[in-house]
Amino acid sequence: MQIVEKSKDAATVGRVFGEPIHQGDVTVIPVAKVIQGSGGGKGSGEEEGGGVGFGLGAAPAGVFVIKDGDVRWQPVVDVNRIVIGSQIVAVVLLLTVRAVLKRHLKRRR
Repeated sequence: MQIVEKSKDAATVGRVFGEPIHQGDVTVIPVAKVIQGSGGGKGSGEEEGGGVGFGLGAAPAGVFVIKDGDVRWQPVVDVNRIVIGSQIVAVVLLLTVRAVLKRHLKRRR
């Protein structure tokens, strides 16, 4: 249970918002997506058992840009996600075209 309690301390605002970066009259605040989970268990019966687990993941989400009193959100572009999504769409399209062509050729015979 001590590990579970300590895991709560790991999910803080400091893990989501980075230190502001100042450059002239522009301030940039980096932001991350943070996912945290924990769990535990205990057994009973002939043999005692137990266990505990903890996970923490983080990925960049974007930045807040503050300039001349205006705040603008700049999201991170995940190129890998775009490429994988495009590949999935292309495979589905090719399989659909193949099925249509097969059906068309069967009807012509």
